[in-house]
Amino acid sequence: MIIDTHTHIFEKEFDEDRDKVIQRAKDAGVSKMVLPNINTESIGRLKELAMSDKNAFIPAMGLHPTEINANYRSDLETIKTELFGGEYKAVGEIGMDLYWDKEFEREQTEAFEMQLDWAAELSLPVLIHSRNSFREAINAVKHSRCRKGIFHCFGGTIEEAEEILSLGDFLLGIGGIVTFKKSALPDVLKNIDIKHIVLETDAPYLSPTPHRGKRNEPSYITEVAAALSRIYDLSIEDVAQKTTDNAVNLLKIKL
Repeated sequence: MIIDTHTHIFEKEFDEDRDKVIQRAKDAGVSKMVLPNINTESIGRLKELAMSDKNAFIPAMGLHPTEINANYRSDLETIKTELFGGEYKAVGEIGMDLYWDKEFEREQTEAFEMQLDWAAELSLPVLIHSRNSFREAINAVKHSRCRKGIFHCFGGTIEEAEEILSLGDFLLGIGGIVTFKKSALPDVLKNIDIKHIVLETDAPYLSPTPHRGKRNEPSYITEVAAALSRIYDLSIEDVAQKTTDNAVNLLKIKL
């Protein structure tokens, strides 16, 4: 039994074969999939998928940092209304992304801080995106009341991992990067107890080896679990159980 703590299979990339993708995931042992929202347009698709199988899908609500622009406040109001009026287990996907440019860095910071406050108010964990913005994201969390969540798509150093874990009840979301040939992540994780780890795919992005270059999907999470079994010298079943327990405890969900 595996939980994919970060997948966007409600997106249009899966419109042609979504049912088959879901079945492959279940056949691979993926019992639950967390669905982090992206923008105001994706809310309807996310909710439709979540309602189609409440046992399999765990919805999260937030505004992705790459969707922040000069008019972000209007979108945030829509997100807030949905979050406070719905049944969500996390606030996400939220955070900072300075990979492409820094034009809206101030707006991203403000949006991130607001959503961190909502998470604290609702006692929900956050799903944090921090591409090329680790320091900015960490600083925002430190100055917030939010003290639990997942740093999605972690691929940083041991020092960065330790700083994240020092913030409170935070976990590291490990996905396809750990399988990449030149990735330093396996060496980093050897110094991190598996009690701090959850599995994710970020589908349709960041497919693990040997699927690199293809659309990612939740069934490929078994490749991530296999990589962690080698790192921690555990069976894949033990990796699945331990990371599932971590996700269940953080998200307050039932298996």
